[in-house]
Amino acid sequence: MRCSDRPGARRRRLLLALPLLLAGCGGLPQPYRGRPGAEARRLAEPLAVRIAVPPPEAALLPDGAARDLAERVAEALQAEEVPAVATDAPWPLDWRIEILAERQGARVTPRFRLLDADLRPQAASEGAPVPDRAWAEASPDLLRQVAAQAAPGLARLLLQVDAARKAMDPAALAAGPPRIRLAAVRGAPGDGNASLGARMREHLGSQGFVVQDTAEGAQYALEGRVDVAPAGRGLQRVEIVWIVSRRDGEELGRVAQLNEIPAGRLDGPWGDIAYVAAEEAAGGVRTVVANTLAPPPEAAAGARPAADQPPGGAATLSR
Repeated sequence: MRCSDRPGARRRRLLLALPLLLAGCGGLPQPYRGRPGAEARRLAEPLAVRIAVPPPEAALLPDGAARDLAERVAEALQAEEVPAVATDAPWPLDWRIEILAERQGARVTPRFRLLDADLRPQAASEGAPVPDRAWAEASPDLLRQVAAQAAPGLARLLLQVDAARKAMDPAALAAGPPRIRLAAVRGAPGDGNASLGARMREHLGSQGFVVQDTAEGAQYALEGRVDVAPAGRGLQRVEIVWIVSRRDGEELGRVAQLNEIPAGRLDGPWGDIAYVAAEEAAGGVRTVVANTLAPPPEAAAGARPAADQPPGGAATLSR
């Protein structure tokens, strides 16, 4: 597309060819979907969020043991039929288990806090005190025991919080247009992070989304990642990836934009480039979300796309 009718088009134009590579409805496997477990079957609906367990930073443990404890807690929650995963990078709509530890005399007491996707505390539980020396050694058996003891209580707290929220507003997620949380754009030079985020907010609104900064009430989340690397011959390789995820932790798809530009071209204001990049990507985001709601007509009919119509498509961005 060309932008000659937009403000700033009289300035020197820079053409960026940005192919849109739309991932389908793949993403992470979901072994817990449809199997909510004994406790969750008592509710009208199973737990609808994924639980991330990051390695704790305030648990009085070295890095290796902290990571091991997070993995043990996630495994123990999985055994309770809770969709939990140990991860350094939670998705924007993930709830979290925050692991803490407090030294009290010759003992250390592990504590667990349930945080919603906006990092607001929802509930807390406390484990049995552990001798200080045993906690410092952090043997695999001890960490497994701590996790196994904490998991049933955490699972009950999760279900209680989830049931209370549904009781207060059972139709909150079903009413109105789709809500999407726009998380931060990272990695861009110049003012790219702010410019891309602002323009994406505008264009998502024109695609029928309600865009918000917080996770409360959002069915979907979108985050942007920008990578710039030398490409030789005075050029830089710029890749913008927009990742669409869902509240249950499934990655729904990605919109990727790739091009080589003169080195340093994006070190300052992005201007019209951010506008057009976000405009093109917003349409891709809408397609990713739409593909999760219903199969494309071609797939339903068993038809193949036309030979002259590639699955990605391309756009020319003018400045």
